Amino acid sequence: MASLLFVSLLLSFVTLTSSLPSIGVTYSSPSTTTAASSTPPPPPPPPDKISTAISALKIHAVRLPDADPSLIKAFAFTNTSLFLSIPNPLLPAIAANRSLALAWLYKHVLPFYPRSKIALVSVGNAVLDSVADEDFTPYLLPAIRNLHLALHELGIKKIPVSTTFSFFSTITTAFPPSSAEFQQPAGDLIVKPLLQFLEDTNSSFLINLYPYNLYRLNSEIPVGFALFQDYPFNFRDDLVTGVRYFNLFDMMADSVLTSMAVMGYESIPVIVAETGWPSGGGEAGEVEANEAYAEMYLKGLVRHLKSGVGTPLKKDGVAEVYVYELMDHENGGSDRQRGRKWGILSENMTRKYNVDMSDGAKNSGFMAIFLAFIFVFGN
Repeated sequence: MASLLFVSLLLSFVTLTSSLPSIGVTYSSPSTTTAASSTPPPPPPPPDKISTAISALKIHAVRLPDADPSLIKAFAFTNTSLFLSIPNPLLPAIAANRSLALAWLYKHVLPFYPRSKIALVSVGNAVLDSVADEDFTPYLLPAIRNLHLALHELGIKKIPVSTTFSFFSTITTAFPPSSAEFQQPAGDLIVKPLLQFLEDTNSSFLINLYPYNLYRLNSEIPVGFALFQDYPFNFRDDLVTGVRYFNLFDMMADSVLTSMAVMGYESIPVIVAETGWPSGGGEAGEVEANEAYAEMYLKGLVRHLKSGVGTPLKKDGVAEVYVYELMDHENGGSDRQRGRKWGILSENMTRKYNVDMSDGAKNSGFMAIFLAFIFVFGN
């Protein structure tokens, strides 16, 4: 009887650990992240070197905003899942003509799948941010549907399609999370029909979520609250729900979950497509962009995700989290990131932080089964 009880406890542990969110990393090549400069960007590292570096870090999920075919190929026959993105300027053409969606798939997916584990495609990134330069929002939903249909035409039904939003252009507020909603009119015109599509196709809602940016916008937020630090009185209460928050990441994540629930789509998985803390660069006065704080954030984030506690409003929390990004680039980051250095590796690809981002906790479930058999049959 005791043996059966022990086995049941171990199997319950398997269930617990298997629900932990996966932790991945974004890799953007220097040619697409270098800020405007008279100095030409240095050549990117060879794709095989990038693949080897990520494998050495024991990271099994990679987001590729560039979706370079040579890089996709470099991950063939590895245990690394790939999250690809289609650049915003391609949306009008893909929305207008499904054959162009097929053409993109013939170049970026069909030659490599399933040898390369392509797990997700984001049609566009932060499209709601683009209206100041060029408004891609009218093309977003038609492009998503065309890519989804094109995948099915090719007989590929296991790669979900979605798009990636920015927290600041999509959610009305981060505090209290109970008051959060999708910003209008995009909420009703774009997000709601997208949520229905995601539910119908078993896809996920993708969001870029940066506590660093929210902390800089609000001087009342303690830096320790943004960095997952365990200080006395380092919490905020949502007086409407009575929920207590101990870090800014959970608060922002629950604002997203609340906004989805308001529209009736609380069961759709949420993937954090970008998050991180810069170790340098940026504008004058960004003293919080330093390596010490960046390491605190990364360690705190990984520790929190591996704890399996989820967020206060959702036991399972977010499904996946991608750290922005793999490595620094010599001329800084994109205009969107204002030259900040976000890499977990330096420009020469040496490690900056001692942080274990592997998903070893998930595999401990298999170890639990192994131990259970030894315990039962060894007695």
